[in-house]
Amino acid sequence: MNFFEQQERARKNTVKLVFLFGLAIFSLIITLTIALAALIYFQEPNTAQYDLQQQVETSLPLIAGVTLIVFLIVFLGALFRRAQLSGGGKAVAESLGGRLLNTATQDPQEQRLLNTVEEMALASGIAVPPVYMLDESSINAFAAGFHPQDAVIGVTRGAVEQLNRDELQGVIAHEFSHILHGDMRLNIRLVAWLYGILLLGLIGRMLLNSLRYRRRSRDDKSTPVILALGLGLLIIGYAGSFFGSLIKAAVSRQREFLADASAVQYTRNPHGIGGALRKLAGYSQGSSLRSAAAEEYSHMFFGQASLSGLSGLFATHPPLKERIARIDPNWKPSPSDVSTARVKATARIQATAQDSANLSNAAFTQSGFAGLSPLSSSMPAKQASQESIEHMGDPDGRHLNYVRALLDELDNELQEAAHEPFSARALIYGLLLSQQSDIREQQLIQLEKTVHPNTFAALQGYQTRLIGLDPRLRLPLVELALPALKQLSTTQYETFKACMDLLIRADNRISLFEWSLRKILTRHLEPSSPKRSHLRLKECKEETQRLLWLLAEAGQMQPDQVNGAYLAALNSLDFQGATTTPDRPGLKQLEQDLDKLALLKPLEKPALLNALVICASHDGKITANQAELLRAVADCIDCPLPPLLPQ
Repeated sequence: MNFFEQQERARKNTVKLVFLFGLAIFSLIITLTIALAALIYFQEPNTAQYDLQQQVETSLPLIAGVTLIVFLIVFLGALFRRAQLSGGGKAVAESLGGRLLNTATQDPQEQRLLNTVEEMALASGIAVPPVYMLDESSINAFAAGFHPQDAVIGVTRGAVEQLNRDELQGVIAHEFSHILHGDMRLNIRLVAWLYGILLLGLIGRMLLNSLRYRRRSRDDKSTPVILALGLGLLIIGYAGSFFGSLIKAAVSRQREFLADASAVQYTRNPHGIGGALRKLAGYSQGSSLRSAAAEEYSHMFFGQASLSGLSGLFATHPPLKERIARIDPNWKPSPSDVSTARVKATARIQATAQDSANLSNAAFTQSGFAGLSPLSSSMPAKQASQESIEHMGDPDGRHLNYVRALLDELDNELQEAAHEPFSARALIYGLLLSQQSDIREQQLIQLEKTVHPNTFAALQGYQTRLIGLDPRLRLPLVELALPALKQLSTTQYETFKACMDLLIRADNRISLFEWSLRKILTRHLEPSSPKRSHLRLKECKEETQRLLWLLAEAGQMQPDQVNGAYLAALNSLDFQGATTTPDRPGLKQLEQDLDKLALLKPLEKPALLNALVICASHDGKITANQAELLRAVADCIDCPLPPLLPQ
């Protein structure tokens, strides 16, 4: 099942879960209504002679009111919890007591973790997410967020200390599977819905507690009603939570098997994720967390985070033995798998050794790169781009190895600069400096008046290397800088964006690279809410035509070649009568077009991306401008495009 089918299935699963939770809430309301009706019936005097029709007529308004109140409690409770989690993955990580790792950390274990996350993000084609450390001795991890733009990775201190580099890479790849396959948004929705149902029980408890402070009188008939209502809400609230937890556990178990399999696919190393699971099976601290919020978020973790869910009925994760057996069918438990003393013996030594070595040359023979230069500037355009689309949401070891080689070539000082907010801004400014010395001089004069002196000093030290930077390394450097840039305050970000615009406008034109760079940064640094995907490609005919024409022109081809590339791409689409040449869109128009194309249904996006590939590769090569535009377009329509693999 490819990325787009996974996205469609995730969307359908969400619809099913909404239906199931709605059914659960409806059942609870009906149960409470029947209980309340029975209470009213038996509270009336002379029940045998009482007119049933009259009783129904007098009871219906009360029952309807209670039903409405119950529904509003659940709905508003879920809405309130959803608002609390509007910060995305950051809100989840902080509620679990996570500490945001400094991207410029000097701690070798933290740096190893950050390096692992960076490699996996670049290989997957998504922005590098912030990383949080949970001060827990157990082995566990999670990914949280509504979409990749606000995703975070959380890892326990025990996982970093106990797992070697391959095992940690397997765990991180497992979590990236949850990001790529749309599991995160579903997980947060489950948290909100369960909170709404549980709120019924909390209100029932409050009603029962209020009876302690009520004055009793002979004529007061409200006490039995409050008692019954409180008990009813308490029982029904926890019953709803019971069934909701069953749904949560069932959904989570299904997705964990997929994430384990994806981790093997991403790394091409079953010993990584398999070793982590075996080590977890024999670790005395296990995967449980001390955090009070662990139960609420238990379905988001790599391993079983809550002791209350260890039974088969409520377990949010499959048994470890079953997970290991699916990765390694020949595995049998051995004394070494259950000896916690041996688990700790060599983990830290292995981690340090593997992190410093094997970054550039370790695994090239595993993925078909033996004897080939992974950094060759030429590429078979159509094959490289089609492979990239085929592996969207499903990168493999070749992409990971290619990214390692890119990072190995990238200047170490520039990589370090990308991890600190002041110098990360300087890198972005440097990438926007003009190749023409007179324009560049004016850019620097204007910039010095606006930016912080430390940022400007850093820019002066990097500008020569950034101006001459290989185009293939520009976007990876930008993506490395994203976590540091996400730490900017609102005021700092507004100044940063104004400075970017100042540099872009200096020559009175906006290049495709400048637009692509700005679009990627603003998309990931400005908060946004996900919108419903509901459009078909035929409803976006004009937007698609303008985008294809712009991409063809970016190839720096002759006019007849531009027209040929455009028509070839257009012919791959089922657009009736769409043969006219559109006007070249302005970049503002392009923004609007991409906003609309982002609303395409998941299964409509492959045709668009395939047309873009045909257009870009029509002349047998892909320019840096085209590659960057492809990356920006894919990012805008929520398609994580892995790097183009050279031959």
